Amino acid sequence: MNVIIIEDEKPAARRLSRLLSELGVEVSTMLHSVDESIAWFQNHSHPDLIFLDIQLSDGLSFEIFDVVEVNSAIIFTTAFDEYALQAFKLNSIDYLLKPIDDEELEQAVKKYRNFKPAGQKISVDFNDIKKLLVDPLEREYKKRFTVKVGQHLKIVNADEVECFYSENKGTYAATSDGRNYLLDTTLEQLEEELSPKIFFRVSRKFYVNINYIKDIISYTNSRLQIKLNHFNEQEIIVSRERVKDFKLWLE
Repeated sequence: MNVIIIEDEKPAARRLSRLLSELGVEVSTMLHSVDESIAWFQNHSHPDLIFLDIQLSDGLSFEIFDVVEVNSAIIFTTAFDEYALQAFKLNSIDYLLKPIDDEELEQAVKKYRNFKPAGQKISVDFNDIKKLLVDPLEREYKKRFTVKVGQHLKIVNADEVECFYSENKGTYAATSDGRNYLLDTTLEQLEEELSPKIFFRVSRKFYVNINYIKDIISYTNSRLQIKLNHFNEQEIIVSRERVKDFKLWLE
């Protein structure tokens, strides 16, 4: 299997290559920009499989395929999960949400191997995906949650939640009045339910609400620390792999 990675953050690309190597998949090339990728595709045979980051330093990776025709299978790697999920549904291809989990990566590789018979071309409609990025489909996101408090049920409005976090295999909503409520859901399920305009998953453990961010502080290893208005029980750290996308989200 001939595999390449297109990813502008070199540490993330190296980590992905290492994880693939542990699965017996060797990466032949790592590319880091739109321009570099175009030049490479114009002078090399196309690989069987591309791990493709959507947002590169010099533009969207789809711009590569405005210049060259791709005939490779694609697995997206992205922090923009709402876009990737839509693209996945439209194109029957897989995606991995950053930071990439090794078990999810293994499942994606297995899916590719089972999905693609030898020699069969996989077609991807990049125009449809680009439309989703420029003008995302309007959809309804969850506005409230029902939580159990003793013998009572309480309604918690999503816009009152400063952050969602996981702890001891449970998922909690920390509200602006300083309360923490156990939810009957997971952070993975919340990915499809929370508005990406308001909530951002800064790490595997935390989703934060942009309206309650009080301060953002530089942290070790090129990471960021977030201070919310009330929640202070744990440090909220933006993982290094998500810092760039977090800054874009803030804007």
